[in-house]
Amino acid sequence: MLRERALKIVLVLVGLFFSAAIYPAVGGLLDPAHSDTGDTMQMGIYATLGVFLLLAVRNPSVHRSLIAFAAWSSFAHAVVMSTLGFEMPNERAGFLIGSGVLVAIGVALIVLAPRKASGRQTAAA
Repeated sequence: MLRERALKIVLVLVGLFFSAAIYPAVGGLLDPAHSDTGDTMQMGIYATLGVFLLLAVRNPSVHRSLIAFAAWSSFAHAVVMSTLGFEMPNERAGFLIGSGVLVAIGVALIVLAPRKASGRQTAAA
């Protein structure tokens, strides 16, 4: 019970955090000449993921694969961003801090993710 409540809190916080990516995405669309198109597209994906994480709060066990995707894609993004941070000294601090945040999100989602239902429970549902 406590674990599910903690997961729901994390889903709301991460969902809101990712959904906030709509602002830079819209900004990039409104002024494409002064934006990085790759960042604009990435923010669109994160905003969408955030909305779906917020929807998953109602019944997290039904959305196990979405929660796993959010966690593992956060790890993947952190690896890429960390690698770029070491190759781009002027961006290093920001990229490494961002990577740390994404790793923390991924770990929280993996640790709190709902357990896979046993075959008996699935058949009963």
